[in-house]
Amino acid sequence: MQPEPPHRISLPHGRLPAGGHTPARPRGGGSPQGGRGREGRGRTRRRIRPRRVATLAAVTALTLAVSTSAGTGHLTAPTTAGPTGMARSAALAPCTVHGGRDVQMTEGLPTPHGYARSTGTVHALTLMVDFSDAPGQGSAMDRFHEFFPRTQEWFRTASYGRLDYRPETPITAWLRMPKPFKEYGIERGSPFDPGYRQLVQDIVDAADPAVDFRSYDLLNVLISPNAGPSALDTVLSVTFAGNIDAPVADGVPIANASFVYSRQDDGSGSYDRTGYRVLPHENGHTFGLPDLYTQEGGSAVGHWDIMSEDWGAGNDLLAWHKWKLGWLDSSQVSCAAARGSTEYLLTPLYKPGGGKLVLVPVDAHSSYALEVREQGGNDEAICRPGLLIYKVDGTIDTGRGPVRVYDSHPGSGGCTRSPNVQAELSDAPFSPGSTFKDPRHGVTVRVIGTDEDGAYRIRVTRS
Repeated sequence: MQPEPPHRISLPHGRLPAGGHTPARPRGGGSPQGGRGREGRGRTRRRIRPRRVATLAAVTALTLAVSTSAGTGHLTAPTTAGPTGMARSAALAPCTVHGGRDVQMTEGLPTPHGYARSTGTVHALTLMVDFSDAPGQGSAMDRFHEFFPRTQEWFRTASYGRLDYRPETPITAWLRMPKPFKEYGIERGSPFDPGYRQLVQDIVDAADPAVDFRSYDLLNVLISPNAGPSALDTVLSVTFAGNIDAPVADGVPIANASFVYSRQDDGSGSYDRTGYRVLPHENGHTFGLPDLYTQEGGSAVGHWDIMSEDWGAGNDLLAWHKWKLGWLDSSQVSCAAARGSTEYLLTPLYKPGGGKLVLVPVDAHSSYALEVREQGGNDEAICRPGLLIYKVDGTIDTGRGPVRVYDSHPGSGGCTRSPNVQAELSDAPFSPGSTFKDPRHGVTVRVIGTDEDGAYRIRVTRS
């Protein structure tokens, strides 16, 4: 493959380029009550209409439910499997991103205790819940099959088979709550809110005769989609993760639980194929991953990670997240910490095997990350393959931009018109012949070309 004409992007003083994105205006009213809720997102074919924008204080409140408190890690006994138990190579130590103190759902390593394990067999208790004022439409198993088996297939593909995700439904009928939905006062709430605490307790009480909660790693609650507002107005779906201050069932706290409400259907006709993806996103929080969208929607990361955008066409996780979750070996990660020039060979992220991630540390709490993204596997909306460059910062809270993708073509408008894909960053990857520079930190990344197998050869220079 011949390199394209040279293209270069340079960051004066190491700052992220604006990318030509104009923050969209808020949609809808009100503010979240805390919890990992997401703003409503209507869409047109050519442009994503943003999530409902909350104030910065409200975004902070959102993180409280998705705490990093120490806990059991899941509903069963504590374990060191997955993110907290990963061995780190000494060669990669200079590239370890450390989390900041009091950061909500840090991108830093290691992932704090309290979350569900992300490798091996994970048992996901899945309950379908309805209310007298919002009775389940169709069978409860119809609701279940909106998300399965596609959710476990998504995790199998994303993890290269290292996560054996098993949804289990000991109760196959709708689980009726004792109070009408309106009486719980659910608004994208926090587990500390009386309404949500009561709902969780009622779910536990209703399911307990048929469920041994000690047998499961996490809980999925699939609410009848006619309970609450349309997802086009506000997305109620929420995850409470690492939260030991939760109702207890069979002696264990319901510390990692995902709630899914109305269908994320924007009328584009893609829901039957892509609507399930809200659940892998929510479950990502139970494994300790933060929200990557910000007040401006997906403008920081775009469609390059399901923790940023989970509407519309399929997408994967960043290589950083795959390593953080234990899905990449240390041998597949390189650390470019030394001065001088070093070349690396990276294979596309969706393909098993080969080098997958190069880290270029900036300081103890942040690092550039380099990976190759092409269409395949969970990635179906990639219109410009190439080297994706982004910065990971362990001191930034969930929902405030802990990851920032660098756009190789800022202001271009992107290369996709897929519904619900942030267009501006769709052409962010760097092609052969292009260069990224951060003069402030003395970092240069050059995409040299590709070999006959499609692997990308890159050169990292540190001055």
